[in-house]
Amino acid sequence: MFERLLPHMRVNTIYDINLHTLKEQGKRGIITDLDNTLVGAREPLATPELVQWLDDVRDNLGFKVVIVSNNNQTRVGKFAEPLNIPFVHAARKPAGRAFTRALNELGLSAEQTVVIGDQMMTDVLGGRRMGLFTILVRPIAPNDEGIMTRFNRFLERIALSRLRKKGLWPEEELKKS
Repeated sequence: MFERLLPHMRVNTIYDINLHTLKEQGKRGIITDLDNTLVGAREPLATPELVQWLDDVRDNLGFKVVIVSNNNQTRVGKFAEPLNIPFVHAARKPAGRAFTRALNELGLSAEQTVVIGDQMMTDVLGGRRMGLFTILVRPIAPNDEGIMTRFNRFLERIALSRLRKKGLWPEEELKKS
């Protein structure tokens, strides 16, 4: 059961993802979480570094991007609209409906798409259930999380303990992919 929480890839930040390798593997779309994945949960707008990364992802590498967040429309819209990124708010991840909407927005299949997020219980589980390639990043600002996220982190610690006991979650330092 806990194996469904295992991401296909673990990195420290989105900037550590080797997008060229993903493109060589046939990936063309990115479904990404917002809070603590792209920016801290209390950061209202994209950082200059993130804007540059997104421009490179879309313009130079040709990836399509959509944000899927459990947060509300006001939060996600204020972040995504200036960047001209489509989004799905109030996603209720790990439920599949939001991922299906995102795939439809991208016009891509699950095999062509990756999901990037900071939570095993929402992003990884939801992505794996949909057949997506999952990438887990470390949360940017783990001390600024809401009550549901803190509860999910508690469940993640239990799952990680079990995964470590089975030898499925090594403790080595994360490196660039």
